[in-house]
Amino acid sequence: MKFADIGQQLRAYRLESGLRAEEIAARLGVSRAALYRYEKGEVIKLDTVRRLAELLKISPLSLLGIGVEYFARPVAFLERLRQIEEQAEQVILFGGALCYQTATEAFDSAVTEAWTEAADAHADRFAARAAAEQSLGLLAARRRAHQQRRANILAILSEASIQRFLAEGVAAGLAVPERVRARCRAAAQAEAEAMAGLMESVPIGVQIGLASGPDASGAFMVLRGRDRANVVGTPFAPDAAPFAAAGVASIIGADDAIAVHQRVAEAAWRDALKGADAAARVRAMVAEARRPE
Repeated sequence: MKFADIGQQLRAYRLESGLRAEEIAARLGVSRAALYRYEKGEVIKLDTVRRLAELLKISPLSLLGIGVEYFARPVAFLERLRQIEEQAEQVILFGGALCYQTATEAFDSAVTEAWTEAADAHADRFAARAAAEQSLGLLAARRRAHQQRRANILAILSEASIQRFLAEGVAAGLAVPERVRARCRAAAQAEAEAMAGLMESVPIGVQIGLASGPDASGAFMVLRGRDRANVVGTPFAPDAAPFAAAGVASIIGADDAIAVHQRVAEAAWRDALKGADAAARVRAMVAEARRPE
């Protein structure tokens, strides 16, 4: 058993459960400090793993990193994704409107403004603000991890998703004042322009293509590290507010799942627009979005 891996998954599943660390520690009969030591990779007995799995309402195999991991809370999923990305040397992305690893800081600024505004208007303002702040911290951690590691990126984005992104703006679906929504649309347009620049210049380690036609039925990522690979399937876009998003994300480490997802991505890459052609199409969509109605 790799205790560091168990500790990381324990932290993610603790966030998924919605229980506070003190509650779990008390039910387990240990101190909160002991629980945190488990999360940092201290040796943990199999009986303790079993009891933790019962408390967290998951399979012990999931806590051991065997089988499929499921997350319904966006903040728990973000924590687990951050952990995996810190070890990733290659990122393959299929579907969606953008690749977060290549997104600009202006995108994060627009997300912060939209989430904060929507959280302040939420029925449970304090819980929404707490979820937003925690998730923004995890997004920042993901950005730092990529800047330090610089994993190779192969992204096949969806033309249909980009069109929606441009029409609705960053953090689509959130009830925010029109002044904020206008800034979110402007941020989406600027992000698409930056993405077109990457498509055209093809910096080292970054390849971005554009899939035309109907939207992808299920966006996913394949994250490959030195010792392990995972398929990540998620309904949560990077700008989906943690207090408003609904769905179930999955993380799978099985070889057959990784192989079939990689084949789909490779086939999509062969057919995708690339380079100057892809950049021109994205810029045309931006121009269309800016055209007065």
